[in-house]
Amino acid sequence: MTKSSRPQSISDSVSVAGSQGTLDDLRARVASVPEAPTREPVDSRDEQAWCYCLRLLTSRARTRAELTERLARRGYPDDVSERIMDRLATAGLVNDADFATQWVQSRHTYSGKGKRALAAELRTKGVSAENAAAALAQIDGEAERSRAAELVTKKLRSENLDDGGIKAARRLVAMLARRGYGQSMAYDVVKNALASEKDRRDVG
Repeated sequence: MTKSSRPQSISDSVSVAGSQGTLDDLRARVASVPEAPTREPVDSRDEQAWCYCLRLLTSRARTRAELTERLARRGYPDDVSERIMDRLATAGLVNDADFATQWVQSRHTYSGKGKRALAAELRTKGVSAENAAAALAQIDGEAERSRAAELVTKKLRSENLDDGGIKAARRLVAMLARRGYGQSMAYDVVKNALASEKDRRDVG
């Protein structure tokens, strides 16, 4: 089973963990830091970049790479981005390891994503291979298989099995593959779930 407690539901557009407490904590940390870097003299570009990042972080947690990309879109040079990212990290507002941990917990629990899909999502957000591996290690084989079985069992209840479940099995294996589960696990989970569902219907 996963090694940490289940987080609350998430939306990518709101908060990495989807937990109101997590989002409130992040907003509180943002509010507690100055809108501009405290070191004098303050460079106007640094101040603008700092305030922009704080605004972005009030909506949801973001990775260092995500914030750097947003700054680049606005034309901020690399040296400004680097300074601001370091300041955000020092203030505890950017932590890719924590982001990855919360992302994996939530996406696996509430979106039913398998480890392959989660790894791909973390890559797109610029999370390092090291941080991604540590976050994905939370999900052991048993937990991943159990989550896949939950998804399949739920879908099977509304499937037509008049052909012996052949078409349903294909659809379910494809569904698990899209969610990032390995082929071998997908076939095994679907096979077992299909047998259980047939038994349930026979008894009924």
